Amino acid sequence: MNVSEEIKRLHDLHLAGALSDAEFAQAKAKLLGGINLDKPGTSSGAESASSPTNDLVQEFNRLRRSRNDRWLGGVCGGLGRASGMEAWIWRLVFVLFTLTFGFGVVIYLLLWIFVPDEEIGITKNEY
Repeated sequence: MNVSEEIKRLHDLHLAGALSDAEFAQAKAKLLGGINLDKPGTSSGAESASSPTNDLVQEFNRLRRSRNDRWLGGVCGGLGRASGMEAWIWRLVFVLFTLTFGFGVVIYLLLWIFVPDEEIGITKNEY
């Protein structure tokens, strides 16, 4: 149910006498208080804060190339730190993708270019 339907339902309850003026105003304020005005149709309540999309975006923002656990560019060390898996598992995945499908090196190079370094937090193109 979207916000306009909720407000209409509250208004109908108010007209039917089930809600007093104060209760209607309080419920309406509570309902409108959870709306994010920057992006229409989204709310800033608890359901949007714990959505899988939001969690995925936070994980991607946390991804950095490792300075300590690196063989080439630190991509596997950074993936290991962000995912909680060991870096050798990611190295094995990239080798297997390269040997079987042929695109493991391409993905590694793209991650090396676009994932920022751990300490600086910016990509090489930005400075």
